Amino acid sequence: MFKAILIEKPEAAQTVRLAEVDDAQLPEAAVTVRVEYSTINYKDGLAITGKSPVVRKFPMVPGIDLAGIVESSASSEWRQGERVLLNGWGVGETHWGGLAQRARLKSEWLQRVPERFTTRQAMAIGTAGYTASLCVEALVRQGLTPDRGEVLVTGASGGVGSIAIALLSHARFKVVASTGKASEADYLKGLGAAEVIDRNELSQPGKALQKERWAAVVDSVGSHTLANACAQTKYRGVVAACGLAQGMDFPASVAPFILRGVALLGIDSVMAPRDLRQPAWERLARDLDSAALDRVSTVISLSDAIGAAQQIVAGKVRGRLVVDVNR
Repeated sequence: MFKAILIEKPEAAQTVRLAEVDDAQLPEAAVTVRVEYSTINYKDGLAITGKSPVVRKFPMVPGIDLAGIVESSASSEWRQGERVLLNGWGVGETHWGGLAQRARLKSEWLQRVPERFTTRQAMAIGTAGYTASLCVEALVRQGLTPDRGEVLVTGASGGVGSIAIALLSHARFKVVASTGKASEADYLKGLGAAEVIDRNELSQPGKALQKERWAAVVDSVGSHTLANACAQTKYRGVVAACGLAQGMDFPASVAPFILRGVALLGIDSVMAPRDLRQPAWERLARDLDSAALDRVSTVISLSDAIGAAQQIVAGKVRGRLVVDVNR
């Protein structure tokens, strides 16, 4: 038996509880992992609260991230005792996820925890940090260099935004952080933001083309914020879009793309292949300050995860929530 957050839907409404689960209920897959840490991401918050139809089958153990130790493996790729992590791949949506003390997973979904990180630190990064790194990698592949100008990071006090700031500032970019939490200015500047602006400057309907300011953007918000960010991006600038905290809509014009040559890059962290995941994790291992990880993360227990999901959906969480599933 092991402990897990279990989402069930016996009738119209789903239920969520901390449950004792039998090993025999684990799904079929090649590798069994003794989970040490998981996280609460925004998507996990949506799944647990039922605010969005993230969960596709029931019962479901949520948690799109996990890190732990291989307990047994039917795959030649993984040996008992190896430290592994997982981000995405539909785990927590269609396959039992990481908010549990044990998980059974496909071998191709797993990656080795970088030697520099503990399993707790790997989950302080989690999908949010890995997504931030995918964004930075995409901007750099487009030829972005620090001399091009300011980089805007929206949703800055969240997990993606926090780690994007840390990575970009380490790479010597001048970062401007957009947040709705004025009280977080010192926190964001501590991560490396040169300036902090109010999200209201971007969150309302705006003109199709606006004054050019940003050389690049990392956006985890969507909707009017993304539309305004594109409208303010410089000629030949680059926008990496990876989230929808404000909404899935994109009330924009083609003007920035056909008149200024702005590139809008969609960043998918869920099904990204290993040849994109590996460089993203290498950047994190190389460039992310351990002190920054401590600043952006808070450790909670598995029993606290349900309440934390409600907090993250309400926008009341700063940085990353790491879940010690054995606490």
